[in-house]
Amino acid sequence: MSESSKLPPFDPADPLGLDELLEPEDLGIRDTVRAWAADRVLPHVAEWYEKGELPEIRELARELGELGALGMSLKGYGCAGASAVQYGLACLELEAADSGIRSLVSVQGSLAMYAIHRFGSEAQKQQWLPRMAAGEVIGCFGLTEPDHGSDPASMRTYAKRDGTDWVLNGRKMWITNGSVAGVAVVWAQTEDGIRGFVVPTDSAGFSAPEIKHKWSLRASVTSELVLDEVRLPADAVLPEGTGLRGPLSCLSHARYGIVWGAMGAARSCFEAAVDYAKSREQFGRPIGGFQLTQAKLADMAVELHKGILLAHHLGRRMDAGRLRPEQVSFGKLNNVREAIEICRTARTILGANGISLEYPVMRHATNLESVLTYEGTVEMHQLVLGKALTGLDAFR
Repeated sequence: MSESSKLPPFDPADPLGLDELLEPEDLGIRDTVRAWAADRVLPHVAEWYEKGELPEIRELARELGELGALGMSLKGYGCAGASAVQYGLACLELEAADSGIRSLVSVQGSLAMYAIHRFGSEAQKQQWLPRMAAGEVIGCFGLTEPDHGSDPASMRTYAKRDGTDWVLNGRKMWITNGSVAGVAVVWAQTEDGIRGFVVPTDSAGFSAPEIKHKWSLRASVTSELVLDEVRLPADAVLPEGTGLRGPLSCLSHARYGIVWGAMGAARSCFEAAVDYAKSREQFGRPIGGFQLTQAKLADMAVELHKGILLAHHLGRRMDAGRLRPEQVSFGKLNNVREAIEICRTARTILGANGISLEYPVMRHATNLESVLTYEGTVEMHQLVLGKALTGLDAFR
């Protein structure tokens, strides 16, 4: 028997055999989320995107809660307690459907729930986390401001003491889930530095007007948060969240999900390009039979599966408690950048059809333009890595 006959067959969908790195439970979670997205998102997402709305967000949140996808990697309080790799696989499948759906899950679990889980009091955890894990309450995370994105230390939102109460004033911008949230985790300046607050959205003085006219993340709810003399009791503050360490650790957790999610968008575009190349005929044969098209597909496959392998490696490091923020920056910088290039190359293979919502390519490409800059721009992650590599701080 020849050596080659003992080898498993080549799988075009998994050319590096990465599924062999996964346990049966990992594969089961991945396949469950993929099936849910195929049933509940893919038949409708082009229409949602075209209309610029996510009309079923509350129903989707409850269904995602039933799947265990909300606060998925957190332990206790009704959360699934899944591994970091399992959470990453879920993010990949959700973003393969649409970045807006992954953003819903990411902001709910990795930002709002994570902040309460890590920095909140036991009473805050008991009050909010079980209902958020079930999708009964949607959360949002208020850090970015109209004039302060990459420099959150300069935020103007301020919380002052009034007796035993806190009174918040300020504005937050580009807040996913804002206008449908039942609770907002809001970061504000205080006389003791930056602190986080758990803000019920029915509080007097709180409003969340939805942001319209977006050309990216259109199947997602994005809002401004306005805090006008919002009065909160003393126990609204997150007791363990002081300084920028609090919100930045939340962002690092959310960026990890993006490392996986971006590869989901890339995979969707790659698969669309392969299918199209095998069926679209020009000059008497499928365009997939031409050398230039095959070169594009080969390059796309290499970057796609390298990115998935990188995400898997970072997930294993997170599960082992060894993942550093600089490594998360490495993953987000690489994977989002390569995902955008894969989408753009797929568009060239589909030609004019690449701009049609009958195919997922342009939708993913425009979504990734937001993913590229939110939760840390390219430049910020380059500077994070630059500082780590040289020991020199170039931020200021």
